[in-house]
Amino acid sequence: MNYQKELDRLLERLKSEERVPRLLLHSCCAPCSSYVLEYLNRYFEITVFYYNPNIYPESEYTKRIWEQQELISRMPFLHPVSFLAGPYDQERFYEMARGLEHVKEGGERCLKCYELRLSEAARMAVKTEADYFTTTLSISPLKNADRLNEIGMRLGEEYGVPYLPSDFKKKNGYKRSIELSREYDLYRQDYCGCEFSMNQRRR
Repeated sequence: MNYQKELDRLLERLKSEERVPRLLLHSCCAPCSSYVLEYLNRYFEITVFYYNPNIYPESEYTKRIWEQQELISRMPFLHPVSFLAGPYDQERFYEMARGLEHVKEGGERCLKCYELRLSEAARMAVKTEADYFTTTLSISPLKNADRLNEIGMRLGEEYGVPYLPSDFKKKNGYKRSIELSREYDLYRQDYCGCEFSMNQRRR
């Protein structure tokens, strides 16, 4: 499935209906969210949901969450954008990763991490009465957009909130996120976020 074309069709429909739905947008970091916010805020009222218990160490988590809030405060938006922080429950992440500590980045541990974060996003979408939910993760060339969308759509059916299909790296989305990172002088990390990806990058 071409997820970008699916998204384009949905956005055209929303535009023709002249309505502005509520979107719960799971964000992994400010740089990845920059283009997604610029792109989707023309169509949605957005709540940026920051839930990333995988991030290590805590100082890195604090830096990224501050940077996300700072970006939202500085970017111009057509429709309202709010911020919502999830809990930093590292124990939940390490429990999920048990037995997968030495799996290479992009493997089974990452897929389980996608599901961990997206399931919390789906739960929060229900709680905040959002019309859709999605994640910024597909903007990264290192992330598996097919698997992200498969997980998201399955969880959407389970929780009763439609998952917004996406492959945000398309249409030069990743390139635009780099441009916006420079424009807003954003901190861009050099590893995905978890202790295992950090150690792999160092090696």
